[in-house]
Amino acid sequence: MRPAVFLDRDGTMIHDVGYLSRTEDVSWYAWTVDAIRLLNRAGFLVFVVTNQGGIGLGFYTEAFLRSLHVELDAVLREAGAQVDGWFYCPHHPDARVAELKVSCECRKPRPGMIRQAEQNFEIDVTRSFVIGDKWTDIGMARSVSARGILVRTGYGDLELRRRGENVPPAAHVAADLMEATSWLLRASGHPRGAA
Repeated sequence: MRPAVFLDRDGTMIHDVGYLSRTEDVSWYAWTVDAIRLLNRAGFLVFVVTNQGGIGLGFYTEAFLRSLHVELDAVLREAGAQVDGWFYCPHHPDARVAELKVSCECRKPRPGMIRQAEQNFEIDVTRSFVIGDKWTDIGMARSVSARGILVRTGYGDLELRRRGENVPPAAHVAADLMEATSWLLRASGHPRGAA
């Protein structure tokens, strides 16, 4: 059983541009590749877990999203960083696509995407982390007894201001994905040389 890191996509790995519907609008944070490489080196499984309600709202198709993830994965692999799985939730409570207007288990903060990863990998969720820029990411972590890390990028600063900088138990706040990675490596007992 291996620990895993479940990464939010928009606002955590890449800049959040709203409903990302064109590949040319992808803008990586400078630290994303290095952070994922460090997690790989430390022995963590790495997964992307992302709410993609834009599919249900009709802003883009599931086929587009899959091809986008193939392209993002290729960029990471070429730079020596590995994501072990890409998981997404296409549902939305206000979906215009009728079959996607459902109360599902995969939309964050529910644990469905983590449960999907567990079907294919031996994951120790109690030693795992969820990193994202929204309280739904922290909620997802809590739903499986993992530790949540809120990054201040994306919507993170706004989320903190709205809640008076209060952070729920078993959560940590980091400036960005690289700082979150450094903190979780230390919290997991990895020696300085691993980072």
